[in-house]
Amino acid sequence: MTNPIEEIKFLDGPQNRWQDFKVTIRTVLDFIKGFRTLHFAGPCVTIFGSARFPEDHPHYIKTREIAARVAKLGFTIMTGGGPGIMEAANRGAKDVGGRSVGCNIELPFEQSANPYLDKWVTIKYFFVRKTLLIKYSYAFIVMPGGFGTLDELFESLTLIQTQKIKNFPIVIFDKAFHKNLIDYIEDMKHAGTISPEDLDLMLVTDDVNECVNHIKTAIQRFGLEYEKRFKPLKWLFERNGDD
Repeated sequence: MTNPIEEIKFLDGPQNRWQDFKVTIRTVLDFIKGFRTLHFAGPCVTIFGSARFPEDHPHYIKTREIAARVAKLGFTIMTGGGPGIMEAANRGAKDVGGRSVGCNIELPFEQSANPYLDKWVTIKYFFVRKTLLIKYSYAFIVMPGGFGTLDELFESLTLIQTQKIKNFPIVIFDKAFHKNLIDYIEDMKHAGTISPEDLDLMLVTDDVNECVNHIKTAIQRFGLEYEKRFKPLKWLFERNGDD
């Protein structure tokens, strides 16, 4: 595991060139480890959310249902690999015989991989992990969560807004939980700091059918572009998912 003191030093301003070089090498190795593990995962949909919800919580139960529906479309379900919402999503995939992978993060406190993963990788650096989640995903579903969930949401929205990634559906699930967040985004629109059309970059819903169909429709609309990048996407068109 990465020494947390070492990472704090790295983020605390300029270091000597040798120390910075060593971090660069460790970053490259982190990426290579992720590439080797996830390359054959197939086209993924990543589900984000809090690690703190137990299995009897409504958010856990709803996540498990959504993941099962998305997995039946032919997608691999990807998560951060930990407990709570992440476990629920991976579990939902396994409920229907779907593929399930995790991209975990090393933390000072232990976050072990949940038991519903076919394959997982543990990454040292958050920015490497976020890049891998975007690289192998064709859509994001954002369930109730904390700072980490919001970090992943806004990074992906920024990449779409600036056209670093295109045709990438994002679903924010649970209107009540995310009400203040959506109100804040509306305030940004009224203030002119984002464009009115930026609100179209995401779907906010409480409906499982709407969530799943939004992802299915968006991927099919841009299917040719995605199929050129990753032939396994043909699974989506060969299998009949729930409408």
